[in-house]
Amino acid sequence: MTALDLNLRRVYGAYPTGVAVVAGLAGGRPAGIAASSFVPVSLDPPLVSVCVAHTSTTWPLLRELPRIGISVLGAHQEDVGRRLGARTGDRFAGVAWRSTPGGGVLVEGASAWYECTVEQLVRSGDHDIVVFRVHDLDSAPDVPPLVFHASAFRRLG
Repeated sequence: MTALDLNLRRVYGAYPTGVAVVAGLAGGRPAGIAASSFVPVSLDPPLVSVCVAHTSTTWPLLRELPRIGISVLGAHQEDVGRRLGARTGDRFAGVAWRSTPGGGVLVEGASAWYECTVEQLVRSGDHDIVVFRVHDLDSAPDVPPLVFHASAFRRLG
């Protein structure tokens, strides 16, 4: 790893983000990834995006699904963020979730959720920018979000 790579990670980490879970039913089982790059994109049409590493072994299971759920984790769900961010093991073990009629997977207790379809993929560096069209959504205004900052999970003060 070069000095620039180390500096990029450090400086990128200075920007706090929320933590989202991107998930769907693949072969009848929940599959998902954690993403700290979730961004609302457009109101009309309703679009959101996440960035997914080309090295992800889970994204190929998700990208062709008819519906994908995106859950913005609440401050009380740090353990869910860690579990879904892991590279191995059963990521959904002990995680309360539900599926939508279209097969999107949503984490129970999240501060917000979206049911989406893949609208566009843009190859960019070592990631793909995935733009999703939102078909349904809701939020729990009383649930504060989980924040990722400086390579650690945090809560708003």
